[in-house]
This record gives sequence, C-alpha cells and structure tokens, in this order.
Amino acid sequence: MTKVLIDNVTKIYPNGNKAVDNVSIDIDAGEFVVLVGPSGCGKSTLLRMIAGLEDISSGNIFFDDQIVNDTLAKHRDIGMVFQNYALYPHLNVFDNIAFPLKIKNESKDNIKHRVEEIAELVGLSDLLRRKPKELSGGQRQRVALGRAIAKQPKVFLFDEPLSNLDAKLRVQMRTEIINLQKKLGTTSIYVTHDQVEAMTMGSKIVLMNQGVVQQIDSPDGIYSNPSNIFTAGFIGSPQMNFFEGKISREKGFRFIENNSNIEFEIENSEFNNYLAKEIKKIKFGVRPEMIKVSDSIIPNMSYFKSKIINIEYLGHETLIYFKTNTVLLCARVTGRQEFALDKDTYFCFDSSNLLAFDAKGDRIYNWEKE
Repeated sequence: MTKVLIDNVTKIYPNGNKAVDNVSIDIDAGEFVVLVGPSGCGKSTLLRMIAGLEDISSGNIFFDDQIVNDTLAKHRDIGMVFQNYALYPHLNVFDNIAFPLKIKNESKDNIKHRVEEIAELVGLSDLLRRKPKELSGGQRQRVALGRAIAKQPKVFLFDEPLSNLDAKLRVQMRTEIINLQKKLGTTSIYVTHDQVEAMTMGSKIVLMNQGVVQQIDSPDGIYSNPSNIFTAGFIGSPQMNFFEGKISREKGFRFIENNSNIEFEIENSEFNNYLAKEIKKIKFGVRPEMIKVSDSIIPNMSYFKSKIINIEYLGHETLIYFKTNTVLLCARVTGRQEFALDKDTYFCFDSSNLLAFDAKGDRIYNWEKE
C-alpha cells in the first residue's frame, strides 16, 4: 500500500489562471479519499497532477517517501479511470480490459481468468466480444473501470467514473468499487461533483472551491461540523437553510431577520456571552431535518411562523418549503405527512442546532472570542 502526500501544491496556467492554490493533503496508505466540489474548483486538475498528466507549478507530490514531480505518468504505477473512457476503439472489451495484463506478459490462462472475473464484477460478462462503438456510454465507462482494476496499481485515480451510468447502476457500482478497494487495500483518490458519491464512498472528504481546500474531514465531520458557509451549503441535500440579521441584547438575545418581523430567542449562554457587548450582524444556518413542523408552538423551542408554499412527497421523506420575508427555507420530515398549503404554520427548532457564521463566512467556533 502506498501513502500519498500532497505538499503545498499549486497549479498556475500560462494565462495566469490559478487552478489549484497551495493545496496540502495527507492520504494514508490504503485510504479512500474523495475530492469533491463544483465544476471548475480544481479537483480534476489536482488529480491529473497526481497522475503526472499536468506539470506542478510549485509544491511536491510524494508516493511514500519519493517525490514524483518529475516521474513520468507511465512510471508512477497508477490506474486511472477518466470521465471520457479513453478506450482502444480497435480492441474488443476483452482485449481492452486485458491490455495492462498483456503489457506485463501475464500468461494467457491468467489473463482469461482475471478478465472474466473483472467482467463479472463490472457487469460486462455478456459483452466481452463487442467493440467500444457497439457499447452504450455507461458500458464504455465500465470497460475503462475494468481496465484500471486489471492493472492492480499502487494508487487508483478516479475522475468521475460513474457520471455516465444510470441511477440504479451508479448505486451498484459505488458499492462494488468500495468493496473492491477494501479487498485490495489500494490507496484510492476519487474525484466527483456529486456529494452523495462523496458522502457514501470516502473515508475522507476533501472539499474544494476555486482551487482552495475548504475542509478535509470524515463524511460525518464535514456534514455535522462545517468549517465555513460554503461547506455548510454545499454538503447536504436539500442544502442547509441560511438566514441573516442581527442579534438584539435589549430584547433578551433575540434574532431579528433583516427586513422582516421574524424574531426568535437564542438560548445559548456561551453564544450570548459572545454577543454581550453589542448588537451583532450574523448569518445562521440550520439543517432541514432539524426543523419540526407544527400547527402550534412547541414549548422551549425557537420558531418561524409562516405559510407552507410547496410540499414534495418523496416516499421516505417529505420536504416542506416555506418563506420568510427574505428567504426560502426548507424543513424535512420522515415519511409522508400531510400539511395544508397557505395556512399559518410553526417551524420550530432548538437554537442549539443553529450554526453561526461571521461576515467572512467562517464558522464561529469559540463564542467567547470575536
């Protein structure tokens, strides 16, 4: 198993665009790390630098204790699955998967056994004699995945390999990739823009935006304790509810939303100490599942009073949308529950579940310090 260390890596293109900005990530041997973020955040560029397909402007990349900055891609012993398949069009599925094994001069019997085993894993057993042009986009991506698996590399690199698969197969392949990685113990770095893939596959998540790492954490850590407002808004679907305003000490530490009459008490002594000197402008966030929907006020809970403007029944859960004077908010409840539209409703929550962010968007961790 190989440890990968990304040490203060930056990528600046000739036009001055800084695609990756001083990124450092410590990836343990055998770990499954997911790079996630919106399009253009630099995650694929970083992956290509790890693969040796992009030059590094500054910083170092280590495989174990060896710097690989100047090592050619073909000598890094990686298996990479691209988003655009990169198959050999003149070879059938069997030979595409077998290609890395033939390069290693494996025996014909071993090649046949390995290819059939991999084809079964990725659902291609009945397609081994077809050429890439005879396959659907999803089938081509599975061939590319099978070829990378056949190589048995030191490091797996995945660049959105499931993007062309249908929803059912994506779920199946997520499980297969995770199980395979655990079985082989190969260090894996996986790029995706899909937060569901990130949350379900990675033992560690690296969230990026505009070339900068926003947070590195476990799936639970990045969801429950986001370090800034970008992380809080990106991770979670529906996304976290945000509303901003000011805190009034004179009204007993009540939140007052900008340009509206929405108010609620803040029951957090440490937070109140933070706010004790003066009125503060602040932005709060609360997850949809932390909001309870009720026809009446729930004792000892803060609340919004508003009208329901839309309901989405999803079978296992119901999403209820409501609006204050300035923002659209969402509550999530379990199962199918019936609510009336355009009726005054209370959206209640425990103020201890609120996350607070300062004017720069950074999470406020220590309430007692400004």
